[in-house]
Amino acid sequence: MSEPSAPGEAHDEPPGAEPPVAVWAALKAPVRFLASWWPWRCWAYLGSGTVLGYGVLLAVAVLVGLGVLLAVAGIGLLLLLGAVAGGVPLGALERWRLRWVEPVPVPDPHTSLAGAGPAAWLRTRLRERATWRELGYAALLGPAFGAAGFGVVTLLAFSLILVASPVVVWALAPETVMLIPGRAVSGPLEALGGTAVGLAGLVLAAYAGGLLAGAQVKTARLLLGAREEDPRVLELTRSRVRLVDAFEAERRRIERDLHDGAQQQLVALSMTLGLAELELRRVPQAADAAALVARGRGEARRALEQLRDLVRGIHPQVLTDHGLAAAVAEVALRHPVPVTVDLDVPRLPEPVEITAYFTVTEALANAAKHSGASRIGIAGRVDGGRLTLSVTDDGRGGADPGAGAGLAGLADRVAMLQGRLVVSSPVGGPTELRVEVPCSG
Repeated sequence: MSEPSAPGEAHDEPPGAEPPVAVWAALKAPVRFLASWWPWRCWAYLGSGTVLGYGVLLAVAVLVGLGVLLAVAGIGLLLLLGAVAGGVPLGALERWRLRWVEPVPVPDPHTSLAGAGPAAWLRTRLRERATWRELGYAALLGPAFGAAGFGVVTLLAFSLILVASPVVVWALAPETVMLIPGRAVSGPLEALGGTAVGLAGLVLAAYAGGLLAGAQVKTARLLLGAREEDPRVLELTRSRVRLVDAFEAERRRIERDLHDGAQQQLVALSMTLGLAELELRRVPQAADAAALVARGRGEARRALEQLRDLVRGIHPQVLTDHGLAAAVAEVALRHPVPVTVDLDVPRLPEPVEITAYFTVTEALANAAKHSGASRIGIAGRVDGGRLTLSVTDDGRGGADPGAGAGLAGLADRVAMLQGRLVVSSPVGGPTELRVEVPCSG
């Protein structure tokens, strides 16, 4: 009789593709399937799953019920955490039990915690998405797969009784045996009809068991296995964070170079020109030269002011020294449109403050250039560990967030902090830019 392929057998699948479900592949050859060990494997898998599923369902119900009842006593949360963490050993058991019907093993999705203490183990497991997927599988095991498996096992048991009905009738002779309600048989020959029905039931139970076992394999792969995209998404997120950090470090370097280099040179140039102007004014014949030097000194002073504005825009020192509220207040004072600031926020992690600050400056710049607003309001609060910041103007509205790179860049930066940026700008106004960012940074 045919056997399932060995665990190490190669499959003609492209790299990264999910391997086919072995029992469904076996079902494509119906006669070979019925003559193999596959039906018995499926029945054993479903039967044990029924017992396990209802046991898990009862255990979860007891833990959750006790957790709710004992919440006042302070131990309810521990019981609820126990119910969640219980999905981890259940997942390990199911991955092992799956080998009865699936030769390709389902990999463990959890990170290795060899030598970790109970507290570290629980803390890490609760942070992993795989733990919550295993909890979802536990919730499905009893009500869905357990009930379906019970139906297949019941059909199998009844079919086996019908197949053995001639023997049963012969053993109980001369007593009359009722195989089905309203149908009594008195001899083995009369019971052969029951045998035929039983054989048909066995075929039906075999196919139903194969289909159901395959469906459980697919579900187990989805909820209990390691997802190939998880490490890729994690590495992509980390690489984006590293790029943002590198970009911020480069901004700081440029700010320092301009502040300590070009800015100081312009200051020295302005002082030198001032001294030259004083000397030339003492010479009556050098009045024209003194005027040119004075004009050059004025141009150097304006260049210095522009450079200071540029340095302040790259990374304002007040943001580092005094925080978000002070930095936003300084920007509002220099803005051509009247700005009302209502920020009640403490010192926040540096990435959060930088993101919030540049969100405000971008919104103010857009309002000054495009909105025609006569009044702008800035409000911000920290509630539930999240910073909520909004910038509203009474301009003409109709702003398109996708039209420029400024808001798109801000949205990417906010996304790095697991936050969100929302722009509301109906035609006719008002325009509101709203940012929500976790304060953890």
